[in-house]
Amino acid sequence: MTQAQTGPAASGTASAQVIDLADATTDPLLKLVLQQLDDDQAQEVVTIDLEGKSSIADHMVIASGRSTRQVAAMAQKLAEKVKQAGFGPVKLEGLPAADWVLLDAGNVVVHLFRPEVRSFYNLERMWAFGDAPPVAGTA
Repeated sequence: MTQAQTGPAASGTASAQVIDLADATTDPLLKLVLQQLDDDQAQEVVTIDLEGKSSIADHMVIASGRSTRQVAAMAQKLAEKVKQAGFGPVKLEGLPAADWVLLDAGNVVVHLFRPEVRSFYNLERMWAFGDAPPVAGTA
């Protein structure tokens, strides 16, 4: 059920092609993040390939939770799993409010949102340079 956005299209911009989790095996940290989000029933999971486009990370993962409680639980569990897998500690921002939680795991940056907050900020469109599919709830 988890979906991810793949690498660049022929034109050099981020692709809007959706792939299955099983195909996202190039980066072990990315695979761990996507698997954990799938296990935690994250909604509308999108991965944007930033390799060669940004120095902040190689991949950005954006996902939604149904409530602040689910967003906070997903963030805490994901941070714990990444650390247990040997990828080092994860920096967390926004956990107390849990409307938008940012996890910095080095090469993978994860944004977890409540649906209303996600549609307001629309990071997919910003980082995919307009090639990302629209987020549910936006016009």
